Amino acid sequence: MSDSIDQGFVDHFQADVHQAYQRMGSKLRNTVRVKNAVKGATTVFQKVGKGVATTKSRHGKVPVMNLDHDSVRCDLRDYYAGDWVDALDELKINHDEKMVLANAGAWALGRKTDELIINALSGTLDVIADQDEGLTLAKILSAFEGMGARDVPDDGQRYAIVGWKQWSDLLAIREFASSDYVGDDDLPWKGTQAKRWLGTLWMPHSGLPVAANIRSCFWYHRTAIGHAIGADVQSDITWHGDHAAHFVNNSMSQGACLIDGGGVTCLQAKE
Repeated sequence: MSDSIDQGFVDHFQADVHQAYQRMGSKLRNTVRVKNAVKGATTVFQKVGKGVATTKSRHGKVPVMNLDHDSVRCDLRDYYAGDWVDALDELKINHDEKMVLANAGAWALGRKTDELIINALSGTLDVIADQDEGLTLAKILSAFEGMGARDVPDDGQRYAIVGWKQWSDLLAIREFASSDYVGDDDLPWKGTQAKRWLGTLWMPHSGLPVAANIRSCFWYHRTAIGHAIGADVQSDITWHGDHAAHFVNNSMSQGACLIDGGGVTCLQAKE
């Protein structure tokens, strides 16, 4: 049983329980390369090198590209999030505490999914490390040029995640926030806090690493990160008579890995 359950009793609070502000599940799962229904504790993602087109002589053999093939290993781990709901406590509250805990656990595992993906992104060696400023237009254009030079596909599958302070920095950049540059349909404050700019979907995220007041933001292509799922998020509620309580359990088995560091750029910015 959560030690804070008494805070939800009707004698003290209204019926609707407002969860502490937290991200509603994973924001990044749909932005990376996903492999479902993995059997076992590990899996591999294939990385294929670049091909080169050449000529051939008349009646000669077609040259073979001899593409490089690498296997990137991804380890899966099991994660759990559970809590007790005492039967007598349920008589003192008029909301469904089991559902509250089921949702809270599922959202916690969703945040863990994002953490796994962000940890994989952190493995890139391409870092723009001017730490004396926030997220500036100069940093963004430098990263943009670098991704183009490395032939990262500009196919609508690029994503950028930044901290909320860096999102505020972006809103101060005219090229990002003005309809004169992006048009009315792509303004960042229309709908959810996300927008498409420079062929990339930009999103704020509260779970990015920060050290010594320096936030690491990431710009990446979908195929650069692998996310393996052995068991998706699932919830189970069981009655335990010896505890006179229900146990709400949420679990998953997942992992993430960096497939191609060339498809990821880390932009460091001062908070």
